[in-house]
Amino acid sequence: MNTLTELVVGSIIDGKEIRGNGRSTQEVQNPYNGEVIGKIECATKEDVEHAINTAESVFHETMKKMPAYQRSDILRKTADLLEVQAEEFIRILALEAGKPIREGRIEVDRAIQVLRFASEGAKNIYGEQIPLDSAIGGENQIGISKRYPVGVVVAITPFNFPLNLVLHKIAPALAAGNTVVLKPAEKTPLTVAMFYKLLEKAGLPKGALNIVMGPGSELGEFLITDSRVKKITFTGSGPVGWKIKEMAGTKKVTLELGSNAPNIIFNDANLDDCIPSLIKGGFTFAGQACVSVQRLYVQRDIFPLLVKRLVEETGKLQVGDPLESSTVIGPLISESEAIRAEAWIQEAVEQGAKVVIGGKRKNTLMEPTILVDVNHQMRVVCQEVFAPIMTVIPFDTEEEVINFANDSDYGLQAGVFTQDISRALRLADVLETGGVWINQTSLMRYDHIPYGGVKLSGTGKEGVKYAIEDMTELKFIGINLK
Repeated sequence: MNTLTELVVGSIIDGKEIRGNGRSTQEVQNPYNGEVIGKIECATKEDVEHAINTAESVFHETMKKMPAYQRSDILRKTADLLEVQAEEFIRILALEAGKPIREGRIEVDRAIQVLRFASEGAKNIYGEQIPLDSAIGGENQIGISKRYPVGVVVAITPFNFPLNLVLHKIAPALAAGNTVVLKPAEKTPLTVAMFYKLLEKAGLPKGALNIVMGPGSELGEFLITDSRVKKITFTGSGPVGWKIKEMAGTKKVTLELGSNAPNIIFNDANLDDCIPSLIKGGFTFAGQACVSVQRLYVQRDIFPLLVKRLVEETGKLQVGDPLESSTVIGPLISESEAIRAEAWIQEAVEQGAKVVIGGKRKNTLMEPTILVDVNHQMRVVCQEVFAPIMTVIPFDTEEEVINFANDSDYGLQAGVFTQDISRALRLADVLETGGVWINQTSLMRYDHIPYGGVKLSGTGKEGVKYAIEDMTELKFIGINLK
């Protein structure tokens, strides 16, 4: 697979690729060099209607009746197929998302693991027996609860993890016995189109997963407002996410939105351990992760040393072609995003910030950048930067840094580095985030943990087990034995 230049993909509905009939097209570009690597044929309102019709029909006729072992088997076989074709997926992630080879390999490995977690999860969807005789009058009665799939799930996914974040939505949905209408990011649709073939080969019934290609601005309302859709799961920008929740009405909604993750370094931290973690946390995939290290708070007496070491290690990172094995930092997803990031840096400098390393842009490539002398009013601090930009801020006391960290509209994950376990647990209790890592950065995520934010960072939890629970309804069944 040397080139994808002539690849054209359409929506996939009821197992068939939908193309032609005057549908508009959109180019898919390699963000590193701007080369057109493929095109999508965008779905219409009628295609969305067809996809939801199909998903609803297949749910009632097939998926909700399918035994757990069969759902599990399909997901397990898909994981095995992905493992065999891993190198093809790593390459396509580099081409359409600009993801360096080493990071693409991590994403594919995680995606395989997500499928295997979901395969096991399909066989472990439990209710419980409820002791009705705990209540007066409950003698000679039995109460049980059971989980049932909700039905049609709409999944809307972003560009930054075109495989793994898709699987965080569709794998739990299918494990629970639902059907899915997926709208992937229009900048990274080729990975999804290729992955669909694996599910099909593994035996997923036609119409259990339907994919509609095209811009969310054109398709979103049709997907979100249809009464047959029972659950919406979205990862993306805050304004879009909260608009989806508003439009969704009474539907179940999970939102995984933005952040400007705080990471706190106390003066007793092991710098030899935390420096590599911070570099990885701030600059992995060019900072295009909602839990990237953006706000770094460092106790004042170690501030100069830590900044010096961060600068030294950052200077070793190679920026360039994601297909080169030595590349650590590839391009941002588009030149407009790189221009925005560069403008935010310049704005911060004009407001008094100092660039200690980086700060320059070439086309879509942005140098890994560290800023000091920043404040909480600067956009590089108070908004989500989504670029390889880290701000470093000194603090004196525990109380002060807690206030700094919580001074944000966001709250997804945080990192705390300290050897004092009592202090670590105190901060874990008071930091206003959905997750706190001790002696690890905010970037860390395993695919079976409860993952989700507070404040403007979203609502609901992902992580295979927790997503399965949210994609089912709990029903009570009472039995009178008299």
